[in-house]
Amino acid sequence: MNIIIVASSNAMPTTLDLKCWRMRGKIIGAIAACALFCVGVGVVAATVVSNSRDHALRDVAVMRDTISKQRGDLGRLEADSRRDMDALALQLGSLQAQAMRLNALGERLTEIGKLGDGEFDFTKPPALGGAEDPAAASHTLDFDLAGNIDALRDQFASQETQLTVLENLLLDRKARNALVPSGYPVATSYIGSPFGVRVDPINGQMETHLGLDFDAEMGSDIKAVAAGVVSFVGDRAGYGHVVEIDHGNGYMTRYAHNSANLVQLGDRVNFGQVIAKVGSTGRSTGPHCHFEVWLNGKAVNPYAYVKGKTKPV
Repeated sequence: MNIIIVASSNAMPTTLDLKCWRMRGKIIGAIAACALFCVGVGVVAATVVSNSRDHALRDVAVMRDTISKQRGDLGRLEADSRRDMDALALQLGSLQAQAMRLNALGERLTEIGKLGDGEFDFTKPPALGGAEDPAAASHTLDFDLAGNIDALRDQFASQETQLTVLENLLLDRKARNALVPSGYPVATSYIGSPFGVRVDPINGQMETHLGLDFDAEMGSDIKAVAAGVVSFVGDRAGYGHVVEIDHGNGYMTRYAHNSANLVQLGDRVNFGQVIAKVGSTGRSTGPHCHFEVWLNGKAVNPYAYVKGKTKPV
């Protein structure tokens, strides 16, 4: 069997004799070489494709690891932020409690100090203001938040301590003022006889009058002019029915000529408490309240105390 190969119309044909074992060997070698070439090309192509796919898979795996790490970091950041917010919320609550205590102290001090209405309103923030400097450079908010909160807490604590000390001083002063005689012992009355030397209304002689006489209706209320303890209840010569109150700090007040005594020995009485009724017992020409103020064992003129123009000693 022959194979004739014609390259062109003008060229001489080439004849391949398949009966010749050499020709058959050459043809088989050529076919084998082509087959090996195709196999090599396929192996190279498969290797290239396989390498590209493995590289892509490695890239995907790296990206997955990166995303997983980022998710972990984000979760930790969220947890840290939540803890920080919780801590700030606790500190804010503590500061709010301190601010409420300071407001309560301020209101009490306003009441104790008898400041005018609206002079100090602790329920409103103080008014602030000021002209803006156009030439001033802008400032960034760069500070330690936790440190500033701690400093503010310390400032609140210091102010609370100072206000508490001031409150105690004012309360002590108020308590001492409450023990100083002040005001009229009978509400609806007038001074009928002054303190000092006067003509005795009964014998007509010059005598020393140790108190003030307040003319009033029979049975009118006699009130304590300061807080204290009842040191005497009973009758004294010339005074009739008497109530005496020890106010401390050397003060004692006496209420005499009463028609009835309403307190007992040792009773604690408050300012303005009704202790007796106006009468005319003892040396008296009519219903009135004889009122005396004693300081350190000596009778003093009650007029200044009645008018509230004295200071505590």
